[in-house]
Amino acid sequence: GFAISAPVGPVNVLCVSRTIKKGWLGGVASGLGAAAADTIYGSIAGFSITLIISWLVRELFWIRLIGGLLLISIGLVYYFKRPKSLRDTAQADSAGSDIATTFLLTLTNPTTILSFLAVLAVLGLAERRPWTLTIFLVLGIFVGAMSWWILLALISGHFRDRFNDRAVVWMNRIAALAIGAFGLITIALAWK
Repeated sequence: GFAISAPVGPVNVLCVSRTIKKGWLGGVASGLGAAAADTIYGSIAGFSITLIISWLVRELFWIRLIGGLLLISIGLVYYFKRPKSLRDTAQADSAGSDIATTFLLTLTNPTTILSFLAVLAVLGLAERRPWTLTIFLVLGIFVGAMSWWILLALISGHFRDRFNDRAVVWMNRIAALAIGAFGLITIALAWK
C-alpha cells in the first residue's frame, strides 16, 4: 500500500494542497479516500477475482479516458476556484467531499490499476492461499497506504504556517496545472 501510494501523482498533489489549505485533517481525509480505493483494488487482486481484473485490463482505454477527463475537470475547478483564507479553515469543505473526490480519482486512475497488477504479479498472488493470508494482505495494503497519507499530511502540515493567502492561490494554480497535465497524459495513454 505504501509503495503504490507514494509515487507522485494527482492524488498526492491534491493531498498536499488540501493539507496546506485545511490542515492535517483535510490531508488525512483526502488520503483516506485514496487508501479506500487502493484497498478495493487490493481486495479484487488478492481474492483472485480474475473476471474483474480481466475486465479492468480490457476496459483500460475507457478507464484512462474517463480518469483523464476527471483529472482535467478537477484541475480546471482548482485553477479558477478562489481558495478560502487560511484563517477560515473552520468553514472548509466537508471531509466527506475530500474522501469522495480522492476515492473516485484513485479508482479511475489507470496508474493505480497497473501498479496493483504489477506488484501483485511479482508477489505471486495467482496461486491458491488461505483466505486469512489474503485478508492480512488487504489490511496491509490499507495500513501501508494510510501510513503514506498520514506521513504526507504531517510533512505538508509542517510547512503550512509558511503559506499566506496569496501563496495558497499560486499553490492552487500550480497544483491545478499539474493535475490537468496528469489528465492530458492519461488521455494520451488511452490511445497508445
